[in-house]
Amino acid sequence: MSFTTAQIWTIIIGLGLGSYLLRLSFLGLIGGRDLPEWVLRHLRYTAVAIMPGMITPLILFPQATGGTLDPVRLGAALATIAVSVWTRNATLTIFAGAAVLFALHFTLS
Repeated sequence: MSFTTAQIWTIIIGLGLGSYLLRLSFLGLIGGRDLPEWVLRHLRYTAVAIMPGMITPLILFPQATGGTLDPVRLGAALATIAVSVWTRNATLTIFAGAAVLFALHFTLS
């Protein structure tokens, strides 16, 4: 599928306008107001709800392996979860996950 230059610019401008309006709805219209407690309580769980949905497909169906389960990524994910539960330290969890990913990559590949 190929697009003309005008179609590409229309898509870019449309996406930019949509992104701007979405941010304006939160920051411009209700940015100066105090939010109800129930909204703030739900917003605390936004990252916790979104991150697994973004990361899980990368672990279970990585494009680098053609969508097949990869023991290197699965092992690194399990080690990362274990370090996170054990230490409750985000920085240590990130570094430990990266270290296990590289170590498994070089030992199993």
